[in-house]
Amino acid sequence: MSRSSICFTLVTLAIIFFISPAIADVVVLTEENFDKEVGQDRGALVEFYAPWCGHCKKLAPEYEKLGDSFKKAKSVLIGKVDCDEHKSVCTKYGVSGYPTIQWFPKGSLEPKKYEGARTAEALVEFVNQEGGTSVKIASVPSSVVVLSSDNFNEVVLDGTKDVLVEFYAPWCGHCKSLAPTYESLAAAFKNEEDVVIANLDADNHKDLAEKYGVSGYPTIKFFPKNNKDGEDYEGGRDIDSFVTFINEKSGTSRDAKGQLTSNAGLLKELDSLVKDFVSAGADKKQAAYAKIEEEVGKLTGSAARYGKIYVKIAKSSLSKGGDYATNEIHRLERMLAKSISPSKADEFTLKKNILSAFA
Repeated sequence: MSRSSICFTLVTLAIIFFISPAIADVVVLTEENFDKEVGQDRGALVEFYAPWCGHCKKLAPEYEKLGDSFKKAKSVLIGKVDCDEHKSVCTKYGVSGYPTIQWFPKGSLEPKKYEGARTAEALVEFVNQEGGTSVKIASVPSSVVVLSSDNFNEVVLDGTKDVLVEFYAPWCGHCKSLAPTYESLAAAFKNEEDVVIANLDADNHKDLAEKYGVSGYPTIKFFPKNNKDGEDYEGGRDIDSFVTFINEKSGTSRDAKGQLTSNAGLLKELDSLVKDFVSAGADKKQAAYAKIEEEVGKLTGSAARYGKIYVKIAKSSLSKGGDYATNEIHRLERMLAKSISPSKADEFTLKKNILSAFA
């Protein structure tokens, strides 16, 4: 085999590995790929869910733990279907409530409904029984930063990050109930460099608890970059309330799953300039581009980073024509539908959001 053939083969294999749905711990199933992934040469456990469903949100971290446990089991697929997006699949399998969990044996599209507890442990036991596997529950690394007297000042008071701190006691029942939600919150913001979700065992560090007026557990305080005295968090203790709070305080745009929202990266200060650019005739397009470039040069922080994406898109639109933004959005949507890393998903979503201003 020639050197060029070997290179082509390796590149092809790399691309297949990158885009294969089976690479993900929980495979995202759609109308297009359901029959290709389910009912084939391995058993499949499928969650049919709706993004707005409270029970689905509660199940999410447990189901992710299940997916992580079976990621190396070639004979089993752990998948999920968004029934808001793919109604025909959910209707086909008689889904009338969310979440519905069904087991599809190897080589069969005749499912068996799962009726057990909605915990990772119970789900692993069920899949092992149905799939003939002997997988043990995976220990998922925590995204919550553990504070102590040694690192509290370094993490919380250095003035470069926004930090949410839960002061808890190991024996506290409310703290135990909050733990999975707080873990989900930390996972949702783990890719935000300027946001930290942390906790402190106040039983072992009473001096710090007293310093910040903690008298009950859990007490949750927010320490923004510009106020290291901290402020009490008084919102709800569900994931959506926490996520909304962090987004408002830190200027982030995440949802409860950690994905960027459709508003992420959009800059209001550039709205009118982009509209002028899009509507400008060929003879005025370059001048409109120059104004965007000039305004972006005045931006700082994350706005400057997003602004550079605006400039690149405007420049590409100049050279590639008016359909560039729409064509690029469609390309990115196809990429986002595949199994890609969280950092790539962030990159593509930011660009897609900003492209929408030009489309």
